[in-house]
Amino acid sequence: MLKLHGFAQSGNTFKVAFLLRALGVPWQPVAMSFAEFAGGATRDPAWREGINEMGEVPVLELDDATKITQSGVILTMLAEQHGKFGGKDADEKREVLRWLFFDNHKFTSYFATWRFMKSFAPKAPDPAVATFLKGRIDNAFAVVEKHLAGRQYIVGDAFTIADISLSGYLFFPADESGYVLEERFPNLAAWRDRLKAAPGWGDPYDVLPGKRIAPTW
Repeated sequence: MLKLHGFAQSGNTFKVAFLLRALGVPWQPVAMSFAEFAGGATRDPAWREGINEMGEVPVLELDDATKITQSGVILTMLAEQHGKFGGKDADEKREVLRWLFFDNHKFTSYFATWRFMKSFAPKAPDPAVATFLKGRIDNAFAVVEKHLAGRQYIVGDAFTIADISLSGYLFFPADESGYVLEERFPNLAAWRDRLKAAPGWGDPYDVLPGKRIAPTW
């Protein structure tokens, strides 16, 4: 059985769990508490040697010898293996990959960093850093907001891993980020809510083992 390493606060881990559930593939969580993560579990040399040299989750363990890392790679591999949710033709597959890169580089990257600083960091965010990140988030969100005008999904006319990747962090409670999508990004909010009807969706704190932690700042 596939094993998924991660923790409940990790939207990137949730992305993989979302797809596994959508595919109906049996999997087993290998849970790490947020306290363990914050305490440096993934930075431990033994963890990096045995699990992931990059010191990150998620990690999808296929067998004792094979571990796949980086959510975009894992999503792409699973979609290809099962022939589902990866785009219906070559053009769509390239478009899915384009949005995965945009998500990893800008959309999730800035938003996840900001959410971590606001909710889980040991000290309040530096105002200058907060201003920088929020500007980057707003720009990335605006790109997807415009793209979704008149569209149901990110690529083509069907649910794909591009939707899973871009939406992964948007299902966490708004107080963790301070972003209420309905107030400024209505297309994003409507798309996120549509995805709750997609196969395999569940609330991240129900899907992944672990407990919710109240925002710090």
